Amino acid sequence: MHYTELAQARAELTGPGGAFEIGTIIVGGHPVRAYAHALPDVRAFWQSTRAFADRTYLVYEGERLSYAEAHARVDAIAAWLAAQGVQPGDRVAIAMRNYPEWLLIYWACVSCGIAVVGMNAWWTAEEMAYGLADAAPKALFLDAERLARFRAIAAPPAGLLLVGVRLNAAEPGVTPFAEVIAHGGPMPDVAIDPDADACIFYTSGTTGFPKGAQLTHRGCITNLYNMLYAAASTARAVQLATGAPPPATPAPPPVTLLTTPLFHVTANNCGAYATTAAGGTIVLMYRWDAGEALRIIARERVTSIGGVPVMARELINHPDFATTDVSSLTAMSGGGAQVPPDLVHKIEDKVASARPSTGYGMTETCGIITSVSGDFFVDRPDSAGPAMPAYEAKCVDDAGNTVAPGEIGELWVRGAAVIKGYINRPEATAAAITDGWLHTGDIARIDADGFIYIVDRKKDMVLRGGENVYCAEVEAAIYRHPAVSECCVFGVPDERLGEEVAVAVLVKPGEHLDEAALRQHCSALIAGYKVPRHIWFTPEPLPRNASGKFLRRDLRDRLASHLPKA
Repeated sequence: MHYTELAQARAELTGPGGAFEIGTIIVGGHPVRAYAHALPDVRAFWQSTRAFADRTYLVYEGERLSYAEAHARVDAIAAWLAAQGVQPGDRVAIAMRNYPEWLLIYWACVSCGIAVVGMNAWWTAEEMAYGLADAAPKALFLDAERLARFRAIAAPPAGLLLVGVRLNAAEPGVTPFAEVIAHGGPMPDVAIDPDADACIFYTSGTTGFPKGAQLTHRGCITNLYNMLYAAASTARAVQLATGAPPPATPAPPPVTLLTTPLFHVTANNCGAYATTAAGGTIVLMYRWDAGEALRIIARERVTSIGGVPVMARELINHPDFATTDVSSLTAMSGGGAQVPPDLVHKIEDKVASARPSTGYGMTETCGIITSVSGDFFVDRPDSAGPAMPAYEAKCVDDAGNTVAPGEIGELWVRGAAVIKGYINRPEATAAAITDGWLHTGDIARIDADGFIYIVDRKKDMVLRGGENVYCAEVEAAIYRHPAVSECCVFGVPDERLGEEVAVAVLVKPGEHLDEAALRQHCSALIAGYKVPRHIWFTPEPLPRNASGKFLRRDLRDRLASHLPKA
């Protein structure tokens, strides 16, 4: 493979005068790498897309919206929020499916210095209440399903502006989205601090409650440039290796099918940002269905599809795959979970026009840390790729000391895309970020070419179909059942989702509890994807180490061996 050429491409692109020239700036009192020519904030980025006025921007079922139409609606939303007294520095929450309105509201808010609170659409009423209390938004945009959950909150926040999206009928105390759009523009003229919050995305917390990560304007823009650099460096390396001249004409605008929720960085900061920057078309789905995705790919001539790895697997394994025209596809990516090496080769072999790609990242880095695609991914399918140039990366031991090259340790990264911290969580912020270095919680090694290999996870987390499920959060819900004495949650292998949630439970003497009752209890407290699928009741106290902590890994290894084979 052409790793020498990849290094040469990096030097050209990131050196003085390069399109992705890297410099050093001070953020939060620490020196970090940053792109010298990056746009200053997300407002400037969104405004730059007015040049694509006549192109199709958003497609949802039978609806199509041009960039010009999107900008008019974004301007109207921004002006309406200002008229309601929502100001720069305030927060606005979005709780809905991947409707076109999600992105319109997002661009309107960030363009006015208002931080978007991306609320998990699967949250229960109790989880929604926690998020609203924690983030304290001034307004909440929500669809019919989320409105029903909001109505179930015992003590909803006072004074919260409610805007209903795609409601079937008028609702008391809820402003229809059509009324917001009818307000009209122009967008307020505001100045934005690059280190101000652009959005708050929640990531499950080890204390039993989700944490609101503060993604800044600088961080979101840096991630966009990371995405653009990843494509440019790979293309340049291939040119250097083959001697091929640059394309005579620019590539046509991409058509991207977004399959994962917009309240995650995978769909929003990576998929939506990159496609918007190229003046491309974003196609949205009501919910993931492999058969429907194939029909959309053929109808819309989709060029790129991304999502958690299981989606790519379901797509190529679908009975309609062989008879569907997928020749428009040029890229199939996997994120939110490590792509199994066998899937890399299946994409390469079964989709003649597309190359496999992946990006490894976190909410806490506003998107990707690494990226790898094409020949480099096929050659090293167990790698997540090299760190993007806006990062320093190292592996450390438990004492925080850098380990020798090639040795295994916890991956730490530092750069302009690292979050500011977690709202209302100074202790969690201090524990996660040291002198600007983010502790990823992932155990990794870095090879001589700078390629990063994720070996394991240090955190107690289950990665179920791209969704982070923290064991302590599920345990906190289970412990609220009066019959539970002890419980320990862990992940077990699952062929479809990568991992499934499992738990070992010790019931109090004299009490009775079965699987159905425990799942029903959990379903009232936490989102459905967090509810344990595998439950073991044990007659003995759960095994512990000398310090009294449960032997989570030992339990997982012992009990998972009893699962039926796929």
